[in-house]
Amino acid sequence: MKVGFIGLGSMGSGMARNLIQAGHSLTVFNRTRSRTEEFQSLGAKVAGTPSEAASDVEALITMLADDHALEDAMLGPGRAIQSLPAEAVHISMSTISVLLSRRLTAAHREKQQHYLAAPVFGRPDAAGAGKLYIVAAGPAKQIERCHVLFDAMGQKTFVVDQEAPAANVIKLTGNFLISTVIESLAESVALVRKSGIDATKFLEVMTGSLFAAPIFRNYGGMIAKAQFEPVGFKLPLGFKDNRLVLAAAEEAGVPMPMASLIHDRFLAAMAQGLENGDWTEIARVSFRSAGLEKAA
Repeated sequence: MKVGFIGLGSMGSGMARNLIQAGHSLTVFNRTRSRTEEFQSLGAKVAGTPSEAASDVEALITMLADDHALEDAMLGPGRAIQSLPAEAVHISMSTISVLLSRRLTAAHREKQQHYLAAPVFGRPDAAGAGKLYIVAAGPAKQIERCHVLFDAMGQKTFVVDQEAPAANVIKLTGNFLISTVIESLAESVALVRKSGIDATKFLEVMTGSLFAAPIFRNYGGMIAKAQFEPVGFKLPLGFKDNRLVLAAAEEAGVPMPMASLIHDRFLAAMAQGLENGDWTEIARVSFRSAGLEKAA
């Protein structure tokens, strides 16, 4: 397929690379132009603007940090929605608000374009390996049309609904669940360490019995060893997703007291100077509260 790709960050770069390797024709745009050099050497065209990346393509994929970045790239005069051909499909793979997903659905419909929400679960290493889990929602015909793209980027695609914002609700709720696992691991490791027990031994027992899922092994390993690098998902992005799930919950009239607690953990971590770290660094808040670490 002829594909435009906007957003070559730590996630998008791996995704775009896999699309090229699968034989798709890519036109790429990134605000920091130096990130496009590798893709030009791989045969991709480099666009100077989001609008240029969207012109003359069958599908446009966006993988951007937040609502503001996506709005800036897609909406308004001279942006990508203006040049995306009629009947082309925009696949938003970012973690964005439910509200913006609704706005994009309406805006593309008005332009006789199609829109899919297809956010992903997985860190940058999974993106590079084509092992993402993709959650797709939108018109069934368009999802079927784009399966060849999803297959190049992910190991499994979950089709969840005909209405695109449903995928965004699931993604935000999934990230909420991950954040509660991180918090519960942090509190548990703080207790184990304060009791003089090797945290890695504790984790070995838990992941070898009741909690064998990769999320417990991977995030648990980082927390048990207090090794929070390399940064796979920056703490401010986790904070952003937490705010978005709270906004979705407020609109739906659903109290989420655990999400409110996690919100304060993120806020405390950033107040303690951890804003450049991985989102697992909220564990340091528990460690410091238990007297195991001193704040920087």
